[in-house]
Amino acid sequence: MSIKTALLLLLGLLCATATPAAIPEYKIVTGTDNDTYMLIGEDLAKYVATDSSINLTVLPSNGSVENVRRLRDEPGTKLALVQSDVYQAFRNLAAEGNREAARLINPMRVILPLYDEEIHFIVRAGSPLTLHEIKDKKINIGTLGSGTAMTTASLYRLMFDAPLPAANASMLSNEEALIKLIADKTLDVVVVVAGQPVPLFSGVEPGVEKYFKLLKLDPSAPASIKAMEAYPPAAIKATSYPNWLTQDMPTHSVKTLLVTYDYSQKDTRNSLLHFGQSLCRNFASLQKNGHPKWQQVKLDLPPLEDGQIYFGPTESVLRSCDSNKNRFGKNCTLERKILGLCVKK
Repeated sequence: MSIKTALLLLLGLLCATATPAAIPEYKIVTGTDNDTYMLIGEDLAKYVATDSSINLTVLPSNGSVENVRRLRDEPGTKLALVQSDVYQAFRNLAAEGNREAARLINPMRVILPLYDEEIHFIVRAGSPLTLHEIKDKKINIGTLGSGTAMTTASLYRLMFDAPLPAANASMLSNEEALIKLIADKTLDVVVVVAGQPVPLFSGVEPGVEKYFKLLKLDPSAPASIKAMEAYPPAAIKATSYPNWLTQDMPTHSVKTLLVTYDYSQKDTRNSLLHFGQSLCRNFASLQKNGHPKWQQVKLDLPPLEDGQIYFGPTESVLRSCDSNKNRFGKNCTLERKILGLCVKK
């Protein structure tokens, strides 16, 4: 038998017996259909998960509070988008001895802090209210289980040193609340927490300013000063909603986190490690082709708030991401790499 024939037989045997590795089927919980979270999740599935050999299904949800529970208890859900204040609210309750909060939050790990979500305070066009005058007003705080509800309640308490009265809070969807704000005027304020441009508003027709307006943050107001420590100032850009706004509107913001759990299974840790490597490789594509909020994301892994911990496998990858990505200069060809003639920038 010739060497060529033997090699062909060996290759045929290997092809016949090899079993392709199963591709992990993971899920990420995001937000509602008209929410930036959903678009961010779709970007991760398209530009990151595919290149890391993960089938990532993007699931809708009511928001951050629900996402924490589903990440903990829903089979196959390995990733979630969670607001940093929701994360900390669970941490605080766990520290106070709440066993359920501890069960949910203690194993949670951060893959990457993402971007700041702008807090949209929406009122009727003719409303005389200012942002620091919404005390005791009828406010839609978002659906039960949403990060918006938690943010609104926390922000209200910071601003006015008192909890938002339950009788003044409604938990309708954004669409339902906006209708009630205008149609029967049973609401005074609708709060929407989402990264701009929010799909709900980005496609509005010209003339919407006759019905809705945004409340502007006054950084000198005592109520605003208290709140800005936890909810930093930001601006809702006129360019985000050109059919609605004619100028940028100052407001508060809250950070969004991409989170997972401290999984011990080797296969899961390896898959999430590959996810982190793919995030590094494809970060430029996310910024170029994904939602505009990716422009605000950095891979430098800043210090986290007390009690928040990075996920070990992805932390090691992302901390070296920029240096690995830029290890060789632009003019480093394959031949130069082979010959060891490439140098760091």
